[in-house]
Amino acid sequence: MKKNLCILAILFMAKIHAQELALPVYTQYLADSEFAISPTYAGIGEYIRVRANGVTQWVGIKDSPNTQSLSGDVRLGMRSGVGITVFNDKNGYTRQYGGRLSYAHHLTIDAYENNFLSLGISYNFNQFKIDISDFENGDPGITDNRLVNNHNFDVGVLYRFRRFYMSINASNLLNKRTDDFAITEPNILRNYSVYTGYRFRKHKKSDFEIEPSVYFQWFESDGRSSTDFNIKVRKYDFEDYYWAGISYRFLNDQVLDPLNIGPMAGVKISNFYAAYSYQVSLNSILGYNSGTHMITLGLDIFQGIGECRCTLKDGGW
Repeated sequence: MKKNLCILAILFMAKIHAQELALPVYTQYLADSEFAISPTYAGIGEYIRVRANGVTQWVGIKDSPNTQSLSGDVRLGMRSGVGITVFNDKNGYTRQYGGRLSYAHHLTIDAYENNFLSLGISYNFNQFKIDISDFENGDPGITDNRLVNNHNFDVGVLYRFRRFYMSINASNLLNKRTDDFAITEPNILRNYSVYTGYRFRKHKKSDFEIEPSVYFQWFESDGRSSTDFNIKVRKYDFEDYYWAGISYRFLNDQVLDPLNIGPMAGVKISNFYAAYSYQVSLNSILGYNSGTHMITLGLDIFQGIGECRCTLKDGGW
């Protein structure tokens, strides 16, 4: 029992620090939701794209992290896009609520080669709160809930060439005040990420596609970083498609000691999208939980074909 409590205490404190740095990144970006990790994807596509994500982490551990988010983006004019994300993140006695407003502009480098460059920026707002209402045997010196509001910005650039893509992003550019909770609270919030991949097809009209991708994230505050290796296989049926894949996440100083690994699957039928991901934790909490579950539901509505190929999802390729 003592060992269990120690493990949970360490995980709880680690998650508090991570929770304040940014909305946790799981595998939602792989569920046709790239806008979740980069503002540069706003407005790429022929529809208003709405995605709802629900994540339950470390199932089996009481008060384990739970995250819900809702996002939508749409093309604005011929070469721009806007988007919004709202989220709720809960972990034990901590809560985080917030939203993100994004704008992206898409440039054509070479229309015949489907060569495009996109620039994006987001304004972020979140409220981090310690809720004492459920404290047991609490400290009598703590008489009210503690909360702090944060304002910040993200920027990104996305390069697309035929079926290759790479986005580079810098998140939470501004430092944070540290006098709200404790002196050990991180004030450098910046983290940097790279997301890149390629969609292989035998020929342009093939209905079968393989998409390997890599997602790298580095936190400036403590120098830690992680990498996801992903692969998806997609089968098209006219405009509908079905896909399955697997993701492998590790800390970059422990390549052969993964944090988690798990399968994913999804389907898009007409304007409806659904996906499910299951991640098995392979670290010290393996024996205390049944993994992390993520569900994505989405709608593509109000089709409006753009006049610029830079706003097409595949650039017309």
